[in-house]
Amino acid sequence: MHDSIWTCTATLPAFPKLTEDKKTDVLIIGGGLCGILCAYYLHKSGVNYMLVEGNRILSGITKNTTAKITAQHGLIYADLVKNAGMEKAKMYAEANEKAIRQYEKQCQGIDCNFEIKNAYTYSLRDRQKIEAEVKAAEALGLPASFCDTVPLPQKIKGAVCFANQAQFHPLKFASSLIKELNIFEKTFAFAIENKTAITKNCKIKAQKIIVATHFPFINRYGGYFMKLYQHRSYVSALLNAPKIKGMYVDEAADGLSFRTYENFLLLGGGGHRTGKSGGAWQALDHFAAKHYPDAISKYKWATQDCMSLDGVPYIGQYGKSTENLYVATGFNKWGMTSSMVAANILCDMVQGRKNEYAPVFSPQRSMIKPQLFVNSIESAANLLTPKTPRCPHLGCKLSWNRAEKTWDCPCHGSRFEKDGKLIDNPAMKNMKSN
Repeated sequence: MHDSIWTCTATLPAFPKLTEDKKTDVLIIGGGLCGILCAYYLHKSGVNYMLVEGNRILSGITKNTTAKITAQHGLIYADLVKNAGMEKAKMYAEANEKAIRQYEKQCQGIDCNFEIKNAYTYSLRDRQKIEAEVKAAEALGLPASFCDTVPLPQKIKGAVCFANQAQFHPLKFASSLIKELNIFEKTFAFAIENKTAITKNCKIKAQKIIVATHFPFINRYGGYFMKLYQHRSYVSALLNAPKIKGMYVDEAADGLSFRTYENFLLLGGGGHRTGKSGGAWQALDHFAAKHYPDAISKYKWATQDCMSLDGVPYIGQYGKSTENLYVATGFNKWGMTSSMVAANILCDMVQGRKNEYAPVFSPQRSMIKPQLFVNSIESAANLLTPKTPRCPHLGCKLSWNRAEKTWDCPCHGSRFEKDGKLIDNPAMKNMKSN
């Protein structure tokens, strides 16, 4: 396994394991940044809450992010305006811009490498697509402008620039929030029954429950196994590479990502649907050797993103009939900003307050999207393929990931070590050995 630059440059406090039954008003399941922010704001509001994490806090996706804090989520706004309308597109834009400013305020006085940066999404092939995004973003009041060039070793057709976005060290930031929070680690909640979370050693009864486990683990509500898939991408932290002033990402699915951290250039890419093949670190090594021949890769790691049907996260009521059960998932590749947006919405919801941005993120919005068909075909094909080993989640065949030496599920993204030990959900138990 590869450790990220964040893991190697931050120390997190430890919390006890829960060993006895408890009651609380609000239970948060999942100790990534989203869960931590929910706990932090509920704590500040004086709400009776607790957070349980199956492993160690911030040991999942948060530690593997590139940690860009931005409202620029690829080329989302032209599509949002077209498919959801101006009103909901504006909600999305405002919610994310507000989240950036919250981070800016929260990071004052914290040693977490917070820096204001411009964010750029560029295209190597399609200038019109960029121009359409700039027009849509400007109409929504976002700080957008068109650029002909970027300081990267690639000839582009154009880029959309968002001013006053940010980047930081996610684990240093999170570690500053958690010391006084009511957190229990090594407390793996595997089921919820009658407002009660079930763990191996105890039960936790709660009036309201927030599921912030990256991929939701309760299959009988919400249809998340149909409306989410997972995507892996890879990062290499390079020394002796050029320092760039902004944050950059290619709009193409197989494109690259760039940002700096201190003396490192964080080069991302090589992505693919989990369980499929892709460029992985080899693609990054090839690009670096060609364009940054003096660079040395000091850290390498990979991350996994839950991808929604329409590019917008699912934040709100878990299912139509689950009045006091809530979810935050489908952050696509923008988990930092989306975690803050989710914390704002869910903290309002569990306290009985209306959140003005909640409608655009509602998990109950229409599922009729092209990606639903793709997900369904992928699941059907893998379920019908006579091959072992199989995923204990819903029975899909697993694929061997040569780059990371893991068994990965192409249906829903569960991952397992070579010996079958669970790495990433939605599976809730180890893979059966052959």
